[in-house]
Amino acid sequence: MKEKTYLISAVASKYNIHPQTLRLYEREGLLIPSRTKGNTRVYKEEDLKKLEFILNLSRDMGVNLAGIEIILNMKEKMESMQEEFSKFLEELKREFEDKEALFEEKKNSIVKFSPSKVTIFRNDKKQS
Repeated sequence: MKEKTYLISAVASKYNIHPQTLRLYEREGLLIPSRTKGNTRVYKEEDLKKLEFILNLSRDMGVNLAGIEIILNMKEKMESMQEEFSKFLEELKREFEDKEALFEEKKNSIVKFSPSKVTIFRNDKKQS
């Protein structure tokens, strides 16, 4: 199934912004849409989510373009770090599972002695 895409005019209309604003975001590197073979900008759902984030920062929080760029870069780095941390935790989990399995194997291989079967040898002869 092909991913749904939107042209610049549809996106501008949907978010009540001028198409030139979208071009500015692209020039600033904040939002990079895909291009068709004819070089027409097409926006995917992922682009729209990012645009909503940008507009929230700009409209609702009063953040300027430089601030938006910094926030987007930090957000990207944090997501990357979160992904790396998740991979590390999964690796650690696998390692502990392996060690736990080894521990259980060793524990089960130990011969258990019951006190009733242990014989103590005594030397009944008195030593002179």
